[in-house]
Amino acid sequence: MAQRGLSGMLVGNILATAALRHPDRESYFCSGTGRRFTFRQTNERVNRLANALTALGLVKGDVVAFLSTNRVEVVEIYFALAKTGIVGLPLNYRLAPVEMVELATSMGATGILIEQGHDEAAAQLRRDAPGILHTVVIGDDEPAHGLGYERLLAGSHEAEPQVEIGEGDPFYFNLTSGTTGLPKSYVMTQYNMSTMFPMFHAHGLTEKDVALTVFPMFGRVGFGWAMATAMYGVRNVLANFEPAAVLRLIETERVSIVNLVATMSAMLLSCDRLAATDLSSLRGTTFVGSALPERIRNETIQRICPNLYEYYGMQETGALAVSTPEDRARRPDSVGRAILFAEVRVVDDAGRPLPAGELGEVIGRSPNSVTAYWQNPEKSAETFRDGWIHTGDLGRIDDEGYLFISGRKKDMIITGGQNVHASEVEGAVLGCEGVADCAVIGLPDDFWGERVAAVVVAAEGAAVDGDAVIRACRSHLAGFKTPKEIIVQSEPLPRTPTGKVQKFLLVERYAKKS
Repeated sequence: MAQRGLSGMLVGNILATAALRHPDRESYFCSGTGRRFTFRQTNERVNRLANALTALGLVKGDVVAFLSTNRVEVVEIYFALAKTGIVGLPLNYRLAPVEMVELATSMGATGILIEQGHDEAAAQLRRDAPGILHTVVIGDDEPAHGLGYERLLAGSHEAEPQVEIGEGDPFYFNLTSGTTGLPKSYVMTQYNMSTMFPMFHAHGLTEKDVALTVFPMFGRVGFGWAMATAMYGVRNVLANFEPAAVLRLIETERVSIVNLVATMSAMLLSCDRLAATDLSSLRGTTFVGSALPERIRNETIQRICPNLYEYYGMQETGALAVSTPEDRARRPDSVGRAILFAEVRVVDDAGRPLPAGELGEVIGRSPNSVTAYWQNPEKSAETFRDGWIHTGDLGRIDDEGYLFISGRKKDMIITGGQNVHASEVEGAVLGCEGVADCAVIGLPDDFWGERVAAVVVAAEGAAVDGDAVIRACRSHLAGFKTPKEIIVQSEPLPRTPTGKVQKFLLVERYAKKS
C-alpha cells in the first residue's frame, strides 16, 4: 500500500508552526490601526476567519476576492484561505472599479472581503459582479451592506480547520500589476508560495530582525514578506507607504530590513524628515520591481543604509537572483547570482544557452515558479517553454555567474514598480479625439524608474490636446497606467516592413529630451 507524508509545503502550516514555537512573540504591528498581535493571537484570528468563511457555506475551490490596503486583516485573509482551500483573488486597489468587476467576474468570485472606504468599488462590485453572494467589510462592525469582519470573527471558533490541503492545491490568483482580465493571471499553488524561503535566506533573515512591509500585499512580494516573517519568527510592521510615516516607523519600531522600489526610495530621500531620523537599526534595504537608477542606488547607500540588496525575477518566477551587499561591492551594476534551487540562463532566439558575457534573453525556473497562465494556452505557450520561463528580459551572465539586465524584449513598462502593458494604454489613447496613431513607451525617469509616455500622431486636419488625452485615459485606466506625458509628432511612427512600430527608435529620440 502506498504511503504518503503526513504534511507538505503548505502555507497555513507556516503560521501554525510559528504559533506553536513562538506563541507570545509579537508577530504583526498593524501601524495604521495601532494594533499589535502575537503569533498565537494571529493564528487564533486566522482560524476564526477560516471557520467563519466555511460557516457561510464557502468550500475548498470556491473563489473569494479581497480588497484592502496594508493592514493585518490582509495577512489573516491569506492564511485563512490557505487553511481552507478557498482560492483567493487579491484586488489591486489602484485599479479602476470596472477593472475589479472584470477580474471578480472572470475568476468566478462568490465572496468579497473589502476594507471600509472603498465605497465606489464596493458599490460597483455589488451591482455588476452577480456571482458575489457574500460581502464582509473590514473596519466597520455595522456596515450598510454585508457583514462586519470583527463581528464575524467573534461569532466563530479558533480550532484549526479540518480541511485536507495538498501542495498542488491552488492558493490564490496572482495578477501582475498591469493586468486586466485573464491574459496575465495565474494560480499560485501552496507549494509555489511556501517555497519562497531561499530568497529570504539570501537576505540573511533571522528571528532578530524586524521587517517593515510597505509593498502592497495584493501581490506576492508584499504577502511574501508577511509570510516569511512568520516562517522565521520575525516581527513585521505593516504600513502603507507614506515617506514621513515610514521613516518614523523605522526609528520607533527599530526596523532592520525593508523592501522598497526605486520610487519609494526617491521619496524617502526627498523627505524633510530624513536628516533627523535615526536609521541606525536598519541593517539592509532591498529592492525589486523596476530598474534601480544609479543615483537612487548610491544615495540610498549613503543616506539611508549602507547595505543594499536587490533581487531579480518576474512575479511568475519568484526571485531568481539576489545581489547582497557583498555582491554589490564586487559587481555594483549586477542584480546578483542565482539563489538556492533557482536556475538562470541567457539564451539566443532559438533557446540555446549563450556563452558568458553574451547578450540574450533571460530564462529561469525555481520552486516558486508557476507553469502556466490561467485559461490562456496561447500566452502560456509563449512564456513557458521546455520547463523554463522566458522572462522577455535581455541580459548577460558573466564568468562568475553575475546577472546583468540590459532591457526588455517584451512591450512592457515598469513605472514605480507597477507593470504597465503598452497595448492596453494604446487602446485608450487611440480612442481619444484627434488621435490617428500612437505608440506608448517607457522613458527613463529618476523618480519612477520609467514614466509612461504616449507618442501620438494627429489625424489629418485635427489637433491633439495632450491634457485632454490624459484626462480621458484617467477615466478608463488606473492612475499608474495613465500617460504622464503626451508627445505629439508630425511625422508617421517608425515601422518595420511588416508594420510593427520600432519603439526603440522613439525611446532613443525622446529619452534624450527628457
